[in-house]
Amino acid sequence: MAKGKDVRVRVILECTSCVRNGVNKESPGISRYITQKNRHNTPSRLELKKFCRYCYKHMIHGEIKK
Repeated sequence: MAKGKDVRVRVILECTSCVRNGVNKESPGISRYITQKNRHNTPSRLELKKFCRYCYKHMIHGEIKK
């Protein structure tokens, strides 16, 4: 049977550099990735270094709220 809260959750990672530059949220100018994390092992917000196709370099992508 499924529990109420799943251990693995889906998270969205967003480029912190593109957001700081004031790009509109609806425009395609923000790099986003979808991944999963384990709630028990990583209770804090996830930050990974991923390639941003708008900045043309590897930048820190932070977890955002859905």
